[in-house]
Amino acid sequence: MTLQLVSITVIIPVPVLFLCFVRMTLVLGASGVGKTLLLKRLSSCSSKGTYTDLEEPPSTIPTVGTNLVNISMGRKHDITLREMGGCMGPIWKNYFKECSALIFVVDVSNRMQVSASCIQLLEALTNGDVQFVPVLLILNKIDMPNPMTRTELDTTFQLKSILGAAKQDISIIEASAKDGQGLEEIVKWLQQHCKEIVG
Repeated sequence: MTLQLVSITVIIPVPVLFLCFVRMTLVLGASGVGKTLLLKRLSSCSSKGTYTDLEEPPSTIPTVGTNLVNISMGRKHDITLREMGGCMGPIWKNYFKECSALIFVVDVSNRMQVSASCIQLLEALTNGDVQFVPVLLILNKIDMPNPMTRTELDTTFQLKSILGAAKQDISIIEASAKDGQGLEEIVKWLQQHCKEIVG
């Protein structure tokens, strides 16, 4: 009796991984405008549910790369904010495709830096990847001595011209990450405009 060997090839299917990209809110601004402290305050206050009786500001260091912060919106819902270091300005645009909302922070106490911040904001607003995302412009450090007034910003920052020409829905909030002014308004804006989108 002759045995015949039969070669059988068994194909085991390999699971296909579908990669989902979570779009998040970008937080941009020049170095030293207070982005890191602002996010620490927002994270702490939103988790506690109070925006008064703040503790002393925690120490911060300049963000060199990116910094991810989750802001609690209640009912087990968080919004992820990605802070981009000011020194990364030339490559901010590489992250715009993942952006569902944009926060731009300006230090209104630094008059020498405001013009440069204006240029950075205009470059971001004219990028095709963010032309239809909601934008929040935060005028930070209003607690500092002699901050720029809205009238001065309209002149130096060309604020009215930017608002008139931009395709985005732009909101403006005056704030102080140090003493908490404007933090609750920022969280309300996040609740209204920011969603984590998977697609």
